[in-house]
Amino acid sequence: MTKSTNITWHEASLSKELRRQQNKHHSFVLWFTGLSGSGKSTVANAVAQKLYEIGVRNYVLDGDNIRHGLNKDLGFSEEDRKENIRRIGEVSKLFVDGGQVVLTAFISPFQADRELVRSLLNEDEFVEVFVKCPLEECEKRDPKGLYEKARQGKIPEFTGISSPYEEPANPELVIETNQHTIEECVNQVIEYLRNREAI
Repeated sequence: MTKSTNITWHEASLSKELRRQQNKHHSFVLWFTGLSGSGKSTVANAVAQKLYEIGVRNYVLDGDNIRHGLNKDLGFSEEDRKENIRRIGEVSKLFVDGGQVVLTAFISPFQADRELVRSLLNEDEFVEVFVKCPLEECEKRDPKGLYEKARQGKIPEFTGISSPYEEPANPELVIETNQHTIEECVNQVIEYLRNREAI
């Protein structure tokens, strides 16, 4: 890949702080990580609905949806997975600069990649949410039939089966979707954000 060298950063006329003032809330990333079938997208979208209801501008970036457009050129090799997360990190930073809350629902299996995204943002702008659910339960749910295909060897490098998932070392929040309802998980996230005075 050829890298551009003749480029200069152009300062925006509206700062992140001004956009936050207009929106009347902080801007940050809620990074939902977990195995396929753990409930990342379901919880992220339910939290987004709740944030909308209380006047918090937000947007959900979903793993599958992003691979239909921005990242449709990427496969599932370790290198491509890293690039997938790097790009999402940069897009998330743009949303934060725009004064919004961005909720990302990506397996993002590697700790180093999640830490890379964290490093792009200020300390109070990244909230790692570990959507914890046992592999056996995720396989039982198997909403997309992916685990069955992975067990049959039809999907190589599938996280949790033939490719590793590195659980977050120190996530800001752990929600257990096999122990709690979606509503309870949403309330847990909202309560955490209110306690942090992020919303």
